[in-house]
Amino acid sequence: MSDFSEGETPHGCQPRLLEQVHDAIRRLHYSGRTKETYVHWINRFVYWSGRRHPASLGESEVTAFLSHLATERNVAAATQNQALAALLFLYKQVLGRELGWFDDLVRAKRPVRLPVVLTRGEVKALLAQLRGAHWLMASILYGAGLRLMECLRLRVKDVDIAYRQILVREGKGGKDRVTMLPETTVQPLDEQLGKVKRFHEIGLREGYGEVHLPYALARKYPRIGYEWGW
Repeated sequence: MSDFSEGETPHGCQPRLLEQVHDAIRRLHYSGRTKETYVHWINRFVYWSGRRHPASLGESEVTAFLSHLATERNVAAATQNQALAALLFLYKQVLGRELGWFDDLVRAKRPVRLPVVLTRGEVKALLAQLRGAHWLMASILYGAGLRLMECLRLRVKDVDIAYRQILVREGKGGKDRVTMLPETTVQPLDEQLGKVKRFHEIGLREGYGEVHLPYALARKYPRIGYEWGW
């Protein structure tokens, strides 16, 4: 009997397998975005394979699925590589198997495109349409060279207004880096921090104000999630 005969999710992936995937992602400290992407492709693969458990499948089925994405779904090369990474993770980190070579894999064609870069005038015109926190975020994205999720995950303690710099933690490739804080954002950012701090203090008085902490910090430092810097 198939492992997916009971307790099956709408996408065809057994909850127990997904729990193993989530455990492996947490163990390796992968980002939430990576988790969503990997779970999506694992579900797609299981559904495409007739809801068979991946442990009963191998290189030929993975090759056929990835080739299907290229020839019938017409996905981009980056999308096919994303699906490949998810399945390699599934077999190595969850099922404990190394997949061999995919000799017959049909590769998606890489589009030849030039990068689109906004001119300074276009950036100014774009920022002129924004107000408040949205303007501040967009200005930091362009001025400091941050990716969207890097900006959304910034902590107070990682912004040094005095030195005009931002410490980006666990950026692309899991690496930290320091980047500049644009001068035009200094005063608006200081004002935004003042507003948020007042809300934070109100939350603390009412028994709230705790934030999510990475890894096991919440267990190691039970009260640190209430501190302003976090």
